[in-house]
Amino acid sequence: MADGVSWLYICMEVLIAVASVIGNVMVVWAVKINKSLRDTTFCFVVSLAVADIAVGALVIPLAITVSIGLETHFYSCLLSTCIMLVLTQSSILALLAIAIDRYLRVKIPTRYKRVVTSQRAALAVVVCWTVAFIVGLTPMLGWNKLKEHQQQNGSNSSNPIVTCKFEEVIGMDYMVYFNFFGWVLPPLLLMLVIYIEIFYMIHKQLNNKKITSSYSDPNKYYDKELNLAKSLVLVLVLFAISWLPLHIINCITLFCKSAAPQVLLYISILLTHGNSAVNPIVYAFRIKKFRTAFHKILQQYFCCKKTQMLDFQQSDRKDMTNMGPPSSSPQQPTHIGDFKSYPPLELQQQPPQTLQEEQKIKTPQQTYNFSHFTEQNAS
Repeated sequence: MADGVSWLYICMEVLIAVASVIGNVMVVWAVKINKSLRDTTFCFVVSLAVADIAVGALVIPLAITVSIGLETHFYSCLLSTCIMLVLTQSSILALLAIAIDRYLRVKIPTRYKRVVTSQRAALAVVVCWTVAFIVGLTPMLGWNKLKEHQQQNGSNSSNPIVTCKFEEVIGMDYMVYFNFFGWVLPPLLLMLVIYIEIFYMIHKQLNNKKITSSYSDPNKYYDKELNLAKSLVLVLVLFAISWLPLHIINCITLFCKSAAPQVLLYISILLTHGNSAVNPIVYAFRIKKFRTAFHKILQQYFCCKKTQMLDFQQSDRKDMTNMGPPSSSPQQPTHIGDFKSYPPLELQQQPPQTLQEEQKIKTPQQTYNFSHFTEQNAS
């Protein structure tokens, strides 16, 4: 039974890893090809997507390795678990940065672009990742279970061989007091307060009859902000639902001194990793710009060549039309100085349908006599 549960867990992890990598690569790709998505908010969304890609490409393979329980050196196992903590923390801080960005956009819409520049957004992303590395790598600096292993084995080895399990190298006191109470729960509560304030301000502006005319259509602006805020709140709620069960299990393990059942632990871990795969789905269903970009990527790069060529020809035809089609009305000559510039003759004409039309075409409409020009020149 235990082996069957373990194999089911590994298969689910592999599926989540594939979905996470593909979905979040699509998110980054969509921002790259769609200029309207190159916004400060979506700069943080890309940072979140990069963390989710790393979860699928690095964390899940490491989690599978940890679940198998391989024998390895203490610090090798500790580094693997710390990488998981770094990526988790980067996701939380990216969500917090997104919430603050949306708050500023609603609070100071007229000064937002001057305050939140692309350089400051990039700096904020760097700060988020730096803090995530500091928080996640703290166990490497000494807050770990190395001394416990040395006491149990009666050895002074600085890097003993251990069975690589999360709870074998990282203490629950770090996970609960420092990680959860210090760097997970406070940002989640702060984001909750920020989004409540955002919704309050948006509803207040929409219900206000004397909306400032800083924009051509203020109601449309705030409706757009409201819809995007709802989508981002959904991302936040899914993150909380995915991560809180594992942290609650850690609290029970620390305070009640009882280990959770292995099946329950597997489910909570799958929830945390599955969160990395659901964000692209939320973007696709809730944000029209992402949905359009995803459709364009699938149509252009993953459909058959015949469809690509057809789409290319249609787009070319559309572009040529946008360049300015010839009008159906007869063109008037334009005056350039004292001379007249006549429009060029039509080179492609319909063939004559009747005998009268054919005779009309063959019959010259005007006859020009150039003899007086030659006589004048000769004189």
